[in-house]
Amino acid sequence: MAETAPVARPAGPPAAAPTAASTDVEDPDRGGPGADGRPPAARVAAWAELLRLPALFTVPGDVLAGAAATGVRAGPRTLLAIGTSLCLYEAGMALNDWADRAEDAAERPHRPIPSGRVHPAAALTAACGLTATGLALAARAGRPAVAVAVPLAATVWAYDLTLKHTPAGPLAMAAARGLDLLLGAAATGGDVRAAVPSAALLGTHTLAVTAVSREETRGGSSLAPLAALAATGLLARLVAHRPTRLPADRRGAATPGLPGPTARRRDVSGLSAARATAALTAGYAATAARPYFHAALNPSPQLTQRAVGGGIRATIPLQAALTARAGGPATALLIAALAPLGRKFARKVSIT
Repeated sequence: MAETAPVARPAGPPAAAPTAASTDVEDPDRGGPGADGRPPAARVAAWAELLRLPALFTVPGDVLAGAAATGVRAGPRTLLAIGTSLCLYEAGMALNDWADRAEDAAERPHRPIPSGRVHPAAALTAACGLTATGLALAARAGRPAVAVAVPLAATVWAYDLTLKHTPAGPLAMAAARGLDLLLGAAATGGDVRAAVPSAALLGTHTLAVTAVSREETRGGSSLAPLAALAATGLLARLVAHRPTRLPADRRGAATPGLPGPTARRRDVSGLSAARATAALTAGYAATAARPYFHAALNPSPQLTQRAVGGGIRATIPLQAALTARAGGPATALLIAALAPLGRKFARKVSIT
């Protein structure tokens, strides 16, 4: 996810009662209020907040990293897998706020559902519709994609409805991220087993972030940020020091033992991937480690929230590093470019 650390924001003033003039049928081209008395822009903003739209920038990298890990070139089915991932992620966002509506009414009344900007039934309907759409896209991508998408959807629903506030919550969230990466491998048509190490690394990062997030409203514990800091260092070492594997269509391009132009292109490609992996891994460590360290020194709610935000932002450079080490530096740079876009969009849409 690409959202910044949560910061409580007070609810806005109640909407003014409609006057006699405002009850007339509005011209949609003029942006007038709809049946609920709010202008279309306000309704769009409420749904953008509910669905945490800036966080969508953290999603495509899962699938692309999974596809790169198999060594098979991404294609139309990979794009379908990205669509599946986006739908299931957004289904989880809508379901999360629907399941937490009573708790949010007491602790976070500014959120779309408790503030009355989104009806609970509409949020639940959206979650169901997005889940169905995601599974339909997975079916278009083929049976291997469905075999991963179904347990991914089940994990999302289980987390939001039952596991979130239990000790199994962080593990469920980690499993969802790992399955999302495996979805890219399955849909692309490669060997899914080749993507398991990358899925484990991404899942471990997600586990650390989620464990820290459970302390963000009250703070007071240095254990979770310290563990996350140690995990970040270990993950950075594992990602940076694993030999880069070239994609299948380039591995066999040169005759073994015979130098020549093809072999030189392989060496250059491998060097480029190694450099990209090192740079992106350093970016991942820098993004996550500093806020974890600060939260470990002073586990206040504010610094703990910043640590969560740093861990979330670090997801994108980690995805990019995993892609680069698999031999896809160009795709890795494309993933990395999503990070500034996510930060820019997060300034316009509240995700707290």
